[in-house]
Amino acid sequence: MGEREKMNHTKVTEFIILGFYELPEMQPLLFLLFLIIYLMCLSGNLLIIFTVCSDSHLHSPMFFFLSNLSFLEICYVTVTVPKLLAVLIAQNKTISFMHCLIQMYMFTACTDVECYLLTAMAYDRYVAICKPLHYTIIMNKKVCIILVIVSWTVSFLNPLPHFTLISQSSFCSSNEINHFFCDMTALMTLSCSGTYVIETVNYIEGSLLAFTPFILTVISYVYIISAILKIHSAKGRQKAFSTCSSHLTVVLLFYGTSFGVYMRPKSTYSIDLKLITVVYITVIPLLNPLIYSLRNKELKETLGKTTRRIIFLPELIKCCTQHLVATFQR
Repeated sequence: MGEREKMNHTKVTEFIILGFYELPEMQPLLFLLFLIIYLMCLSGNLLIIFTVCSDSHLHSPMFFFLSNLSFLEICYVTVTVPKLLAVLIAQNKTISFMHCLIQMYMFTACTDVECYLLTAMAYDRYVAICKPLHYTIIMNKKVCIILVIVSWTVSFLNPLPHFTLISQSSFCSSNEINHFFCDMTALMTLSCSGTYVIETVNYIEGSLLAFTPFILTVISYVYIISAILKIHSAKGRQKAFSTCSSHLTVVLLFYGTSFGVYMRPKSTYSIDLKLITVVYITVIPLLNPLIYSLRNKELKETLGKTTRRIIFLPELIKCCTQHLVATFQR
């Protein structure tokens, strides 16, 4: 039996992530760029979570959903970027079969969570603009918690059929993933088993569970825009639109890049598709806290106060320590 035939009958136990092999001379620069983006994304979203949790004035449904979204963005980039950094700087391109499946599962689940959270936030904006007198009754604490729990639970149940089916597939022809993480479609192209069942499940789930949040978000904004247009004063329209402009911007960015990544032919993973996916995975989680903080005056002011407290915290601790030492010396 020839070497090629032996390889074709050898079960794959690990994969090789090729990453941006098309740009060998830019590996150190890409590492530095993604490291900066990753650290900025972590710090920006952590700052929003800390600010919302520590300020009682921000304990409203909108900021409750925003803090969940920020936590999700941290999970989102942490699933993919650390391994990408290892591939770029240490050339550690191998990933075990199980770790690859877990990365695929977590990435898919995080994507679904974002869809559902953005839908819940769209509903929150719909109630705030279309039913302002009943807002506090409809969007009470219990409803908000239920919406968040359902979003996370359903999203982590969605990828289970894909995870099970792909884990039972055979990968015997090649173990090189022409991407910078374990994407579901990339794994399906390497499988030497039939992928018809996986594709059918993906189509049904995509139609029912993934496309539904998008439709609900669109419906919410149809009602929101219709309600805003009925406001007679220009100042009133501007004020009403400002309450949902941040969320609408995030929705357009998320779904715009999502369609750019997933509505294209998947026969080849070209460098331009990888770059679009990078924007989808890293840049959007970085931009979301910036969009909300810059467009929301209340959040921007509170973030400024929180940042100043964090900056002067070491100095304050130092002064307190010196004061305590001086007291005990007396």
